[in-house]
Amino acid sequence: MHHQVSHEYISLNQFKSLFESDNKLEISSESKHAIQKSRRFLLDKLGRSEKPIYGINTGFGSLCKEEIGAEDLGKLQINLVRSHACGVGPKVPDKISRLIFLLKIRNFLSGHSGVSLELATQMVAMYNTGAAPVIFEKGSLGASGDLVPLAHLSLPLLGEGEVVLNQRMVSGKEALELLNMKPFVLAAKEGLALLNGTQFMLAYGLDSLWRAQSIMNNAMAVFALAMDAFDCRTDFLHSGIHQIRPHKGQIRVAQYIDKILSTSQIAHREKIQVQDPYSIRCVPQVLGASWDTIDYVASVFETELNSITDNPNVFEDLDLVISGGNFHGQPLALALDFLSIAVAEVANIAERLLYKIIAGERGLPPFLTQNPGLESGFMIPQYAAAALVSQNKQLATPASVDSIVSSNGQEDHVSMGANAGLKCNQIVANTESVLGILLLAAMQALDFRRPLQTGSELETLYADFRKLVPFRGSDSVFKPDMDAATQFLRNLQFEPESL
Repeated sequence: MHHQVSHEYISLNQFKSLFESDNKLEISSESKHAIQKSRRFLLDKLGRSEKPIYGINTGFGSLCKEEIGAEDLGKLQINLVRSHACGVGPKVPDKISRLIFLLKIRNFLSGHSGVSLELATQMVAMYNTGAAPVIFEKGSLGASGDLVPLAHLSLPLLGEGEVVLNQRMVSGKEALELLNMKPFVLAAKEGLALLNGTQFMLAYGLDSLWRAQSIMNNAMAVFALAMDAFDCRTDFLHSGIHQIRPHKGQIRVAQYIDKILSTSQIAHREKIQVQDPYSIRCVPQVLGASWDTIDYVASVFETELNSITDNPNVFEDLDLVISGGNFHGQPLALALDFLSIAVAEVANIAERLLYKIIAGERGLPPFLTQNPGLESGFMIPQYAAAALVSQNKQLATPASVDSIVSSNGQEDHVSMGANAGLKCNQIVANTESVLGILLLAAMQALDFRRPLQTGSELETLYADFRKLVPFRGSDSVFKPDMDAATQFLRNLQFEPESL
């Protein structure tokens, strides 16, 4: 089954469905026409222009004053891709490599890039095989786009570099032979179009965003469960409090948790304490602010998804090929840093609630063990969570406020958006693990509250969890249970019946 892709506006949810689909891509007839029309215009413009056109018949960066003869325009583009393949560090996960690939294809569909239809078609054909070009995490300044990672993305099209194909890493040359494809011969502008763009930053951003949205949905259930585990009050969830400070996320979290706990025996029994610590009482305000941040970041990413971010840009209707700065990653860098802070705060408050649950208060045994002293119980999982939270705080320091001069001063302000994306992705992974540890502890504490019941949807969640992770009656190796709890949350799509 084929799915037609075009330059028409697409929402983040629609794009996510496209990316996760097994359907093969096919360029729509409208986009084919736009690409061909743009290419014809660019070649005609190049033939009749008396002035050099940046990156097409000139060198790159600070070498833009060097004019290139017509006979070397193809060689110029090949040299560009090869010379910019300077990746450093670990290999990008195959899933994110594929996401970068799809975003790069989409960037060409409007016709403002001036590439040939043959190049776009070859990219789609390779993408449809499930190929994941081998890209490396580090090397992009996020200024002229993601030059270094996009060079590695492009190499296999030329029969160079490396590709993961059918879960096996092969050379670009071998991949093309296996796929019965010929190395693509780049012509004027095409190498530059491949390398200029924000696809690396955006791919990391989208992966982080989608996981962050899942974290937030699941976090509200985990926090509700933990609140019952710690025998908390629920009056802080009263709608009146939140209507007089009506931030959208705050209202959302308070309503969500209030409804989840509406059928809880634990939540509605008499409490000794007059009020609870901030890690409980301020959950709507803290998680709500993170929700509002995530919604804002989603709007930035959706705009970028529907943008053209290479350079120069081709405008046939205006008879112009214009060199601009759409490849600069500043909008993404700022949003990624904001997302990092928002997700880090979820882990921050989760670890504080975890600390309360294992502290031996409100009828719970110290460290949730039946034999304190002989057994350490949940003492060290809190250490692990604290280590992750501390790393998150370090990683959440903004990358976007940094810049460094490159290309002999021509590229003198950079976004560092790629670094922001890598840091954000790590913060998301750390936060998933912290929430997994909190879930594990909350489930253990809940068992000490029996026979009292929590909310009905949470009881279902408890039953599903206990099929995978049993109550810890004595000390044993913790890591398998911690990993299982984190994976349980990653797979969870919690939506209470009452909402």
